[in-house]
Amino acid sequence: MLLGEKKKRYTIEDYMALPEGGNYQLIENDLVLWNSPEPSSQVVHQIVSGRVFIDLVSFLNQSGNKGIIMYAPIDVRFDDGYTYQPDIVYVSEKRKKIIKSSEVNGAPDMIIEILSVSSAYVDLREKKDIYEKHGVKEYIIIDPIMENAELYALENNVYQLKQKALKPQQLPSLIIPGFSFDLGRLFR
Repeated sequence: MLLGEKKKRYTIEDYMALPEGGNYQLIENDLVLWNSPEPSSQVVHQIVSGRVFIDLVSFLNQSGNKGIIMYAPIDVRFDDGYTYQPDIVYVSEKRKKIIKSSEVNGAPDMIIEILSVSSAYVDLREKKDIYEKHGVKEYIIIDPIMENAELYALENNVYQLKQKALKPQQLPSLIIPGFSFDLGRLFR
């Protein structure tokens, strides 16, 4: 970079113009290359993600809950400077209007991130701060290495750690009444 050269501030339009399948997220108006989990954890990440998704979809279908579950890659646009691709997203029936044809435009009711070595810092700090700031009611962090999960709930616009569970315990959702994450099943 030349002395005095200004760094480009990317917009949501720049982000949307990227080729499909590009592995970028828009963070603080910067296009950040988002690496996939390292090869040794990809399989575990995919297995855990798949089990969470299947459990949630099954529960919603059986309970009659008409909320929507989506999994990565799905763009969640918080504002013009922040667009993330969380692992799993839940939007309640009454808030379905935030789901657009190419993105979720606004804070979902619940976001689930499954940690990997390469993403842990961002998931635990940067993304958590943005999710809190923009009103994601429930943020769940699943750690396949430590075989545990944490549930943060928004209270007075600040995340509070409501529960931490270890394998084989249950982690009940506050947003989806009656649903619990079965850590024994997730980490079997």
